[in-house]
Amino acid sequence: MRKENSTNAINEQFLFQVCELNSAIAMIGGRWKSQIVYSISQGNNRFNLLKKELSNITEQVLSRQLKELEIHAILKRKEIPNTVPPGIEYVLTNKGNDLVPILKSLCDWGKVYADGKEISFCHD
Repeated sequence: MRKENSTNAINEQFLFQVCELNSAIAMIGGRWKSQIVYSISQGNNRFNLLKKELSNITEQVLSRQLKELEIHAILKRKEIPNTVPPGIEYVLTNKGNDLVPILKSLCDWGKVYADGKEISFCHD
């Protein structure tokens, strides 16, 4: 765990205070979050559907990324009534839905300027 008075923590706090972009990137940063958000927007809204769609992600990482997206109010967990055991689906909030076109724009930018291969959510 990082110390709150470490140079990294102090620099991170400073950057978050001077630019909202840094805070936004921190919310959606990480290897899988953009893919998870996009996948949920396409109807893969249950844990097993997400795991199947993102086949290389581990269950532990998927669980952690979903929790972080929930903490940032990008998605919310919704219990599916009348299921045994109780089923959970993930639903994008307004904040999450507003993020989808931004992710698509970043993907388009990446197709032009980033080195590497297209990822699945970049296909329309």
